Amino acid sequence: MSLADSAEATGAPAFVPDPRLTNEDLAPAEKRNWKVFDLFAMWMSDVHNLGNYTFAAGLLVLGMNVWQIFTSLLVGFVLIYGGMNLMGRIGQRTGVPFPVVSRISFGVWGANIPALIRAIIAIMWYGIQTYLASVAVNVMLLAAWPGLESWTHHSFLGLDALGWTSFLALWLIQAMIISQGMESVRKFQDFCGPAIWLVMIALAIWVLAKAGWSISLTSTPHPVPVGEQWRQWFGAVGLILATYGTLMLNFCDFSRFAPSYKTVKRGNFWGLPINSTAFVIVSVIVTAGSIEAFGEAITDPALLVAKVGNTWILVLGALTFAIATMGVNIVANFVSPAYDLANVWPQKITFKVGGMISTVAALVVTPWNLFSNPTVVNYFLGGLGAFLGPLFGVIMLDYYWVKRGRVDVEQLFDARPGSRYYYRKGVNPKALWAFLPSAAVAAVLALVKDFSDVAPYSWFIGTALAAGLYAVLCRAERAAVEPAPVPVEG
Repeated sequence: MSLADSAEATGAPAFVPDPRLTNEDLAPAEKRNWKVFDLFAMWMSDVHNLGNYTFAAGLLVLGMNVWQIFTSLLVGFVLIYGGMNLMGRIGQRTGVPFPVVSRISFGVWGANIPALIRAIIAIMWYGIQTYLASVAVNVMLLAAWPGLESWTHHSFLGLDALGWTSFLALWLIQAMIISQGMESVRKFQDFCGPAIWLVMIALAIWVLAKAGWSISLTSTPHPVPVGEQWRQWFGAVGLILATYGTLMLNFCDFSRFAPSYKTVKRGNFWGLPINSTAFVIVSVIVTAGSIEAFGEAITDPALLVAKVGNTWILVLGALTFAIATMGVNIVANFVSPAYDLANVWPQKITFKVGGMISTVAALVVTPWNLFSNPTVVNYFLGGLGAFLGPLFGVIMLDYYWVKRGRVDVEQLFDARPGSRYYYRKGVNPKALWAFLPSAAVAAVLALVKDFSDVAPYSWFIGTALAAGLYAVLCRAERAAVEPAPVPVEG
């Protein structure tokens, strides 16, 4: 039901959304067909990727054993599960995507600030993830057909012919999928999430067989003192939460299509504490098996698959890594900027147009050059990433503590002075006063080497600081708001 139809159904004068604030994609979702399995499969697609594999495997090399990695990441994913449910509830109740949800706390025009920060991060990582997948595919292709080595002799704009071929192939396939809209995204996630599990299980069985079905769950290739193990344990919790802080911020982009909040919670439960923890543990077990089988910890799954030596297995491995990357890219790095850019100019930019702008931008920035430049990855993207915690803190505290769950969805599309979310010239100054200093502190903690010991916790600190500042600024506003009635969950 559209906003105008909703008003008419209640007998109120028909509400006409401001065309500068709405289009078909930004309006409340009418089709609520994302079931538990769809959300579960979405999490499988997001988690089953090279980055999470190497992150978990790298913890083993740093000095943690299998049990320590299991417990730390389980705690991390339980915390992520809670955060996703908080944002998921807002999306499911309002039916609107992240940039429109941001209007509740930042104002109808101020919402472009969190939206564009999230969009820039996503576009950059969209390109980088596609490039990293193309590198893995190249390893497979060269192992299967050594003659392709001649394609690596000459480069253009920093990438050789084989690299261009693999990158453009992955880039085009993703563009084809996402150009069809969110329904196409849902169907793709339903396929690729479970598919990766089959290959991971096969890889684990092969490696364990090579290792004689004997690996240690309590040893590590590089033992460290107990105090350092605890530091790494807490650091792993902080880093995995910071990693998922991006999607935690815009999870309402997906939960808005769920028929009930119970569906959101169930999909998140199976996808996060259960599936995500299982995947990273299988990754660690495979890495531990590589130590027994090959005498070294192989943390890159592409290099591990290359050791199989069978051409068809290598081709299957290349396809698997390609599918895995497309899955995480579409979930974490495409949907958000598509909505975020649409929010900037709804009259001209739809979800599909925003998506195409994102994919083209991800190619134009030549992500292989970005990735090879530590300054860009560590300082630019790392600095922007540090802003995500404070944004989450402001939005969560505003909805649950200040507004007490009361939101007038119609008013989110009203830019007239005096409307509920117009604040001051369309921007909520209190949200900015809480966000800006908190983001600055989080960025310093994340980037300055003197604070490296607390860098893994910059997301927590930024979130807590922004929420605390916003609570102080909004005490009077909260006192004037009646609590929202608790709905019956379906």
